Order: sequence, then C-alpha cells, then structure tokens
Amino acid sequence: MSDQPTKQKLWGGRFTGKTDPLMHEFNQSLKYDQRMHDADIRGSIAYAKALQRSGILTEEEATKITTGLAQVGDEWKASSFQVQPDDEDIHTANERRLSELIGPLGGKLHTGRSRNDQVATDMRLWLLDQVDDIKESLRNLISVMVERADKEKEYLMPGYTHLQRAQPIRWSHLLLFHATSFKCDLERLEQLIPRISVLPLGSGALAGNPYGVDREFLAKELGFASIAENSMWGVADRDFIVEFLMWSTMSMGHISRMAEDFIVYSTAEFGFVTLSDAYSTGSSIMPQKKNPDSLELLRGKSGRVFGNMAGFVMSLKGLPSTYNKDLQEDKEPMFDAVDTVSACFKISEGVISTLNIHPNKMRAALTMDMLATDLADYLVRKGIPFRETHHISGRAVALAESRKVQIDELTAEDYKGLSDKFGDDVKGVFDFERSVENRDAIGGTSLKMVERQIQVLRQALGTSK
Repeated sequence: MSDQPTKQKLWGGRFTGKTDPLMHEFNQSLKYDQRMHDADIRGSIAYAKALQRSGILTEEEATKITTGLAQVGDEWKASSFQVQPDDEDIHTANERRLSELIGPLGGKLHTGRSRNDQVATDMRLWLLDQVDDIKESLRNLISVMVERADKEKEYLMPGYTHLQRAQPIRWSHLLLFHATSFKCDLERLEQLIPRISVLPLGSGALAGNPYGVDREFLAKELGFASIAENSMWGVADRDFIVEFLMWSTMSMGHISRMAEDFIVYSTAEFGFVTLSDAYSTGSSIMPQKKNPDSLELLRGKSGRVFGNMAGFVMSLKGLPSTYNKDLQEDKEPMFDAVDTVSACFKISEGVISTLNIHPNKMRAALTMDMLATDLADYLVRKGIPFRETHHISGRAVALAESRKVQIDELTAEDYKGLSDKFGDDVKGVFDFERSVENRDAIGGTSLKMVERQIQVLRQALGTSK
C-alpha cells in the first residue's frame, strides 16, 4: 500500500525505496528550523495571494489556503502543533498540516515554488525580524553608557596603553570609547539590512517561476526592499548570513574588549569598579570571592560567535552553483549567533547600568609620571621641537626615579638644570585636571569635548537633548 498523500515527502515521487532511519534523522532540520514557523506561514500566505493573482488559484481556493495557514500559525503560537515523524523541516510540516486541515487543495500551494526559494525567503524574513530586536538592544546599551557618562563626567582615572599607566582621562571618556564602538556596530547593522531585505520567492528551484507570479507584489506584501534579479542567485545566496555572522563577530569583539576592561578594573589590584550582585557569582570553596562571571561569559561567547562564522564560511566556500544540501548548515550558526548576540547586548546593558564605580580609587591610581607628556608639551609651547622636549622630559623622569621621588617633587632649579626654557611656572604642569582639560581638540578628554561626544552619540540614537 502506498503512503497517504499527507505522509509523502515533498520530493518522494521519484523514489521507491524507504529512507534509512538514520539518514532521515541526519537530513531532518525541523528540530531547529521550526523557529521560523511564523516566517514560513507569512511567506506562504503571500504566495497563495500571488497564485490567485496569476490565475492558478480561484479566490475561494486562495481564501481556504490562507485561512488554513493562519490556523497552522495559531497552532504554533499556542504550542499545540503536532510534529509528525515524516516532517523533515518547517516547510514540510506546515504544508502537511495545511493539507490535513483543507484537504488536497493544500497541494496547490507549492505550484511553481521550491523549497529552495521558500527556505531562502523564510530565513531572510526571520533574520529581518531579529535584526530589529538586536538593534533595539544595541541602542539601549549605547544609551545606558551615554547617560552614565553624562552623570559621571567629573571623575578622573588612569588611561592605559600596554596595560601600563599612560595619561589621565575621564571615566566618561572610557565609557564613551566603548559606546563609540557600539555606535559603529549599529551603523554597520543598519547598512546590512538592505542586503538581507531581498526577495528570493518566485525564483523556483533555480530557473525562475513559470506561472507569471508577480514578484513585485510579493516583495510589497512581505516588506522586502528589493527583489533577487537572478533566480540562481536568489536560491543560492547566503552572503547575507555570512555578513551577519561577520557583523556579530565584530560586535562580540567589542563586547569582549569592554568586558576585559571591567574584569581587570574590578580586581582588588585596581578596585575601580564593582559588579552588582545580580551579575556576579561566588566561589564554591572560597567564601570571600565575588567573581565577574557575567563579564567572563561575555568575553568567552565572542569565541563562540567567531566559530559560527568561520565554520559556515568554510561550508560555503566550495559549493557549486545554486542549491546544495550543504546550505542546510546555514541555519544553526545564524540562530545561535542571533541568540548569543541578543543576550549579550542585554546582559551588557544590565552590567553597565548596575556597575558601582569607586572614583577615589581611580583618582588615587593617578601618578605624576603620567604627566611626563604634559611636561614635554610645556617646552613645546616655549618653542622647542617635540622630539627634543620628549628627550628632556624623559631625563626629568629618570632624575626623579634616581632620587626615588615623583617628578612634581623635583625643584624648579632641577628643571632649569635640564633646560633653560623651564621657568618657575613649571610646577603648574603637575595638575591632573589641567592635563585632561588641555586635551581640548575634538575627541579629547576635556569636559567640553566629552560633552560633545555625548551629544554626538545622542544624535546618532535620535535622543538629543
């Protein structure tokens, strides 16, 4: 006895033998692609309407199909959809259930449509929805950082290069450094959207649609910005996933760098920040420990996202033209990257908004040798070339070290002995506030320039005050 129509695989007519159960499991993707159920229903409803417009379906048939699809969608939303053993993927499952509800008419829905253009459409629709959510999470993170920077502009701390104390900066300047990286991530994500928002539906298996389907109608109905102009490209292109994975990798790199800063600054050796209990854990053996697990997980998950990107690029790079089953490997890295990045932005927002800072410890970590560049700048203003002033300032640092004192403890006479350009006013150099205020070019640490950065970021978010 032959299988019932509702039990047939979409491709089953050519085959007379049964599929190896292990092969069925190996081939099956419903366990993870069912999360695209809404995108698949939306795409199918739009396609049914297009088939009616092209005369393949009557108005009554199109209404029955769209009503049935809406019911299938409701079952997914209510978690009452019953998966069957022969459901290979979300597309098979939805069409099978549609036919159970409305009978053989459900088989007309696939007219001129292939799973190749169907899955490509579903993935783009699904990712566009997720990008909107990720953008909102990223905007929230940037906003928290900007508003915190605005409230804490007065606090000074050491800035580091090579993890060595370098020059004094404002705490806000550090926050805005990370916020600026995230602003660039937001811009890159917005620039990616048009390349995701390309309609594949109507490309068929690879050669196009033979029923005069109105693809401009489909694009408008589904909210796509443009249409795949080449049907082979429409079904085969996964560059939008690679690009999203690359974007995710870069964004997670920025999260990881931020996490590393705050992990270091939360140690007892620095003591600049303390994580709230909500984003920390303890030790199973050492009662005194407060571990920055949230930050360590943020740092660690950057490697996971990079792995998704690298793995899929390797799967994609050698494929012959149009659809190959290797492309089934596109969904899991995309899903995982979306989940990971989305969660990491939300956790980062929580960490930053609840972080406790210790301005006194930040200030206490400032040392006078960090003003050696300011000392060189003093001589530049006296007309000495910077390369020479750099050398003179270095000699002042060496002299202070030899005497086991700070450079501000050297006398004016000591400085005059290093250069006749030093005057009694040299002592005015040794002021941390003056140092940060002297950096008053765009991008600098002066209060005015920090406020400018805040305004620029607010403008980027559309929240200018």
